[in-house]
Amino acid sequence: MKKILSILVLVALLSCESDDGRRGNPFLIDISFQAILNTDLPQYSNLNFAGNSVVVRNQGIRGFVVYNFGNGQYSAFELSDPNHAPNSCSGMTVQGITATCPCPDDTNSYDIFSGQPSTGGGEYGMKPYRVTRSGNSVIVSN
Repeated sequence: MKKILSILVLVALLSCESDDGRRGNPFLIDISFQAILNTDLPQYSNLNFAGNSVVVRNQGIRGFVVYNFGNGQYSAFELSDPNHAPNSCSGMTVQGITATCPCPDDTNSYDIFSGQPSTGGGEYGMKPYRVTRSGNSVIVSN
């Protein structure tokens, strides 16, 4: 009985380990943070209107972008290019609805609606963050 139980525990541990390796992005670590964006402040007031986005630096890995879809629906994504390790040029810039990596050795760009690659290919989409609205604040967290 002990032998069977030991084998079952070993199989369970090995299968959990291999699942995590397949699903996770090896380049971007999970950083715990919470950013409260008061939309009464000028730097975040664009989030009061559908179709607008705001970039916030110094949170997450290389900052994040928040997009307002309207009707209280938001998306937020990490601005470190998900298809290479964070480095001095991996912080993406946002122009319109596209986040682009400025590194000279790639042409990666991503749609800030879905976080999926739009050019340059790459195995991984942008890392999503949780977004909620509470009164005049948009709260982004991981």
